Amino acid sequence: MRKLFIFALLAQSFFGASKAKADEGMWTLSNLPQAVYEKMQEEGYHLPYGQLYNDKNAIMKSVVNFGGYCSGVVVSSDGLVFTNHHCGFEAIRSHSTVEHDYMLNGFVSKSFEEELPNENLFVSFMISQRDYTAEVMKHNIYSLSNAKREALLDSLESKEQERVHKEDSTLRVELKPFYEGNKFYLTTYRDFEDVRLVFAIPKSMGKFGGETDNWMWPRQTCDFSVFRIYCDPKTGGPAKYSKDNVPYHPEVYARVSNEGYKEGDFAMTMGYPGSTERYLSSFGIQLMRDATNAPRYQVRTVRQREMLRHMRADEAVRIKYDSKYAQSANYWKNALGMNKCIDSLEIIQLKQRHEARIKHYQDSTGYLKGQLDIDKLGGLYAQLTDKRKALTYFMETFGRTNEIVTRAMRYAMGAPIYGPEDNKKKQYNQFKDNSETWDLATEKDVLAALLKNYKDQVPAEYVPEFYKTIGNDYKGYVEKLYNSRLMSSEPIYFNKKKVQKEMQNDIAVQMGQDLLATMQLIRKGTEEIFQTIDDQERMLCDAKIRMEEDMPHYSDANFTLRMSYGQVGGYLLNGKKSSYYTEPSSLYKKMLLGDEKTAGKDYNFEYYAEPIMHELFSAKDFGQYNDPVSGTMNLCFLTSNDITGGNSGSPVFDGNNRLIGLAFDGNWDSLSADIFFDAELARCICVDIRYMLFMMDKWGKADRLIKEINK
Repeated sequence: MRKLFIFALLAQSFFGASKAKADEGMWTLSNLPQAVYEKMQEEGYHLPYGQLYNDKNAIMKSVVNFGGYCSGVVVSSDGLVFTNHHCGFEAIRSHSTVEHDYMLNGFVSKSFEEELPNENLFVSFMISQRDYTAEVMKHNIYSLSNAKREALLDSLESKEQERVHKEDSTLRVELKPFYEGNKFYLTTYRDFEDVRLVFAIPKSMGKFGGETDNWMWPRQTCDFSVFRIYCDPKTGGPAKYSKDNVPYHPEVYARVSNEGYKEGDFAMTMGYPGSTERYLSSFGIQLMRDATNAPRYQVRTVRQREMLRHMRADEAVRIKYDSKYAQSANYWKNALGMNKCIDSLEIIQLKQRHEARIKHYQDSTGYLKGQLDIDKLGGLYAQLTDKRKALTYFMETFGRTNEIVTRAMRYAMGAPIYGPEDNKKKQYNQFKDNSETWDLATEKDVLAALLKNYKDQVPAEYVPEFYKTIGNDYKGYVEKLYNSRLMSSEPIYFNKKKVQKEMQNDIAVQMGQDLLATMQLIRKGTEEIFQTIDDQERMLCDAKIRMEEDMPHYSDANFTLRMSYGQVGGYLLNGKKSSYYTEPSSLYKKMLLGDEKTAGKDYNFEYYAEPIMHELFSAKDFGQYNDPVSGTMNLCFLTSNDITGGNSGSPVFDGNNRLIGLAFDGNWDSLSADIFFDAELARCICVDIRYMLFMMDKWGKADRLIKEINK
């Protein structure tokens, strides 16, 4: 009976809602609870636990952290990596020019020699993970200030890094808190820094539907790109880029399945989810809704309107801003959707009821009595609301959104110093010429709009001093800013009196100093409050886990390797059961809306596709890529897996560790999943592996890659 009870409660939501299913959970593999593994077996996982993590050929060894922001999977003995198109977006964009626009037209390498290297792109393999809590707690970490806590963790991590390097110089370690800081784990990685672009489909397909379809179902986006890991030819291990490097031969790679799936089949993701806050208090969620999400959406609406206007008018501008716009728009829509879910699902009220249960547990057991004070926690958050909202407006307006503002802030905070250490007169600051990454007219219009919007939104006390010189002439002020010495790539010899006087009077330097002063004003007095909040939130998590000690609990995501499992299947969409997959006919219908000549008033440029795509997807039969259940080629499919940002590019495996697709998005109803997982509504949207292979085959004619994957 006890085991059955645990299974029934296994993945309850934070609130203990009985409707939740066992699909919730982003589980670490090094300590996967036995009850979770047994539930996976019940739902269709057919292999022993060692095939997940411990064994020589464990499937986790094929999964990579892609670039520090996404996930990916190795699919061949020559180090071929699948990830999402939007994960490879910046790499594809960086190689694009008006003459050779790989973003617009796609890219297919015909040989190893044609594969394109990417500066600063890496992939990481997790090697091992172990509980390091006892070592951290020896130092009474929670008796220290936040700054000293960080210094302690850095010191312990450095010590472990030194130890690991003596054993293997290619290894790297990370020490991270789990369970809101109640646990600490040390994870070992091996990084490969020579990662080359191999294959990319045109943006029209890799980002089909754009922001119209983002976070939506049904979906037809073919969101994938292909890279390759290169290594040292002598050691077979990591190496900086060199033309002499050779394809990496991984210990394990994922096997692709053409057999497909049916509704109810087991599905498993592995990847690197970035951040969730499911242990967060009701007060923290209210702050997130009102002081982070709402202002973020408001400011990005203004910024993106100006960016898009310029992007649609000029192809060269579009190439420069494609990636920036996509990054901004993703969490613009996320903020809107999350707030709607918070209200419609009454998440704050549900959290409040759960917190009342924890209070009752405290009263009846005395656990953390005199330490955890939920009422005090609410009061602390109330003190932060206005400042947090102002800070969001500040960061969304001035935080790396514009080239001159970025330079002004860097200069105010102390730009890097170059030149001889023994001769101060020859020391200088310098900003490198990066004009190939931005467009002057676009930057000016974006900044003018953001400056006006900031003043309209925040209290007068948080408006920087330089606004007094603007009046209502925002465009005129911005014109002067872009004539600043900071926009030059010439050295600034700051120890020369003439230069000192020039920089003191420089309009952008003055702006940077005023911005820094305003940021400090907004943050004044918040550090101590945040530390107390962190401690209270940590104890709230501790009390929850102790109260529910008969249940397995997973830690919030923190960009470490996690496994989630669920089933292939749809959900109730507008009162009707949705399909669990999409097919080519639905894609073709949308493509017609992307044809300006025939769509008329229903025209949507985000559904544009090249004539060859119309030809490919108007077909009635897709041959070897047809699904045996649907009778056609499945494009995208739904599972009930638990994912979040960072899981983009995560492999989706069947019950035999075979690759059936890549996760690339969640549905609109899952946008609150970072704080609350609703198993009835939340779905993971995946691109089918056969759709990917079809595009490589029929559009890309990439025979060498198809053979490599299937050999």
